[in-house]
Amino acid sequence: MNERAGELHRADVEPDPMNQFRRWFEEAGSAGVRAPEAMALATATASGAPSVRMVLLKSADEHGFSFYTGYVSRKATDLDTNPRAALLFYWDPLGRQVRIEGTVERVSEAESDAYFRSRPRGAQISATVSPQSRVVESRAGLEALAAELEAGGDDIPRPPTWGGFRVRPETYELWQHRANRLHDRLRYRRNGGGWTIERLAP
Repeated sequence: MNERAGELHRADVEPDPMNQFRRWFEEAGSAGVRAPEAMALATATASGAPSVRMVLLKSADEHGFSFYTGYVSRKATDLDTNPRAALLFYWDPLGRQVRIEGTVERVSEAESDAYFRSRPRGAQISATVSPQSRVVESRAGLEALAAELEAGGDDIPRPPTWGGFRVRPETYELWQHRANRLHDRLRYRRNGGGWTIERLAP
């Protein structure tokens, strides 16, 4: 079903924003969105210089939204020095966006180890040989390191320079496209132990 001309009413959304996110996430998958877990991640340096890139959501639960990356990457450096981030999911066939803002923390080493073990071997090798975001002399050098590791045939442990981050939401925003461009926007704002839902002008 194409919901690009849909409506978003306060009475129709879940009181808990994570439950509402899960509902929309499942509907995005059912609508044929190629990668509903793809999300833009915006970070900033300690001085406020912003950057944004696409990453993949790996878990979403009452603790927050988790993704994995190299701890020497630009995004990780930003998050270690300025532990706040914004996420954006955009599901075009449904005319929907979800924006999330909050604080960030590293996931536990046990969580990172478990997820690393679940990855395909090729992805494990890539994470191990790549000094993410750093200048390298050539692609051939990376491929040679990957081939050497592959030839070894051993189990590959998670490198200490790779692991997960978790965004703990303070606000969510649901955005629903309307054909006349008077779009619907509802914001969940943390209020003590609960959530306040507010309508925003488009």
